[in-house]
Amino acid sequence: MGVPVTFGAPAVRTGWMLQLDAWRRSFYPAPLGAIRHRVADPFERLFVQEYPKVVAIAYRVLADRTAAEDVAQEVFLKFHRSLSPDSERASGWLHAAAVHSALNVIRGERRRAQRESAHALDPVQTSIANPEKVIEEAEGRREVRRALRQLPSRTAALLMLRHSGLSYAEVATALGIKVGNVGTLLRRAEDALRKEVNRATSE
Repeated sequence: MGVPVTFGAPAVRTGWMLQLDAWRRSFYPAPLGAIRHRVADPFERLFVQEYPKVVAIAYRVLADRTAAEDVAQEVFLKFHRSLSPDSERASGWLHAAAVHSALNVIRGERRRAQRESAHALDPVQTSIANPEKVIEEAEGRREVRRALRQLPSRTAALLMLRHSGLSYAEVATALGIKVGNVGTLLRRAEDALRKEVNRATSE
């Protein structure tokens, strides 16, 4: 029997929320004005501005830096073939494509467990952390990703976009929903993921 996941106060985040936080990677995009000043090509400007965020979104889903960068490159290649870098939809399209592409990876990748086991025993990590704790955290990430695979695509995308650090406005733009609906949909998505994790860990 697994331990049910519960929600607490913001300062006491438990269960899968801690696993989501563990995947967070900060991104620091350069100011758009500075980018425009030094980069003439519109696509290159967009790439410089959005690449760190696209990688961060993919990493949030995959917990693998190399795989996240592969997803980001694929996303920008598809974008280059589909839209103008000056499109007002550019950022939203990239963010949505990042999370959907990364979710497709975890739904179809067969070597996931092997990679995570290697990650859990990474000598760099085990030298600075308790090995049992590192393995336990890796198991937690696996549980979250197994649960994500069971959720509807938009539900999983909503969770990953928001927990990658995107604002409600950015999430709304990426998913084509109203900003005012993001909070309600996010709470429902969190509840659905919590139930799925609890169901999986209790089996």
